[in-house]
Amino acid sequence: MMTTADIALREDPSYKVISKRFHENPDEFADAFARAWFKLLHRDMGPKVRYMGPEIPSEELIWQDPVPAGNTNYDIDSVKAKLSESGLSIQEMVETAWASASTYRGSDMRGGANGSRIRLAPQKDWEVNNSSQLQKALSIYEVISNDTGASIADVIILAGNLGIEMATDANVPFIPGRGDASQEQTDADSFASLEPVSDGFRNFHKAGLAVSAEEIMLDKAQLLGLTAPEMTVLLGGMRSIGISSSGHGIFTDDINKMSNDYFSTLLDMSVEWKPNASEDSYEAFDRSSGEKMRTASRTDLVFGSNSQLRALAEVYASNDGQSKLVADFISAWNKVMNNDRFDV
Repeated sequence: MMTTADIALREDPSYKVISKRFHENPDEFADAFARAWFKLLHRDMGPKVRYMGPEIPSEELIWQDPVPAGNTNYDIDSVKAKLSESGLSIQEMVETAWASASTYRGSDMRGGANGSRIRLAPQKDWEVNNSSQLQKALSIYEVISNDTGASIADVIILAGNLGIEMATDANVPFIPGRGDASQEQTDADSFASLEPVSDGFRNFHKAGLAVSAEEIMLDKAQLLGLTAPEMTVLLGGMRSIGISSSGHGIFTDDINKMSNDYFSTLLDMSVEWKPNASEDSYEAFDRSSGEKMRTASRTDLVFGSNSQLRALAEVYASNDGQSKLVADFISAWNKVMNNDRFDV
């Protein structure tokens, strides 16, 4: 007895060529099967650096997302000085670092900042990454990389850290040693599946999606290994320094200083939120005057409407919540920036 799948291998013109080749070349078939089986069993184990034991294959396979060894022998302070003089804004540095690191998926340990694949296809062209802003930053980072010996991957993260330091007047830890992958080491078709169609942390959500922005945000937070408090403080902190692709959810007068304005304003009960023409955004109207005060996305408002997330927002919105906001943000930020550092 044969299934339709079996018959297809014999009758389909494309499959028939492959089946015939394997039939006539059993050694080639054995090698192809061994490679496919190895990939099946190891696909979710992350890069080769995580493998253990005496039977690790010496061959580097493209589906393992190989990354060359990085350099740690360079002057970090010199890189930061050049970044400070680059003319890039806090928002450009922070958002580029987030765009690079937040592709990480704990489910199969793919993505992340190591390899700086954000400068390669397909990531450089993803809609969420705002290609014009991204290319502006990357062109500057490449020059700094060439001048200092730091990898572009390290420069991307160091720039994001510098942006946070400028916004908080606090120190952000940094671990050097990331490498830069080449386009030849990158399976573009495979990486296409990592493209974010929605990123609540950047207030980006493609039109026409059947799943709500806040649900996708929860899924992304889970893939990044974030707890509910970490998710809350990261989103609120980024919004307080002006990170929002839609422009919604910016509730502060000074986007160059991280503050708890986002949370205190979000929980303000003197306004009434109403949906506008778009189902993904809302407008706040003063309950007394009826004046339009601000706008927000569904992702923003879930931190006021969901009881558990609201409880977390209230902690950071409190009068003495500023220092906790900064400390917790840096801790969560550092976690995301180093999720893929299996070598440390």
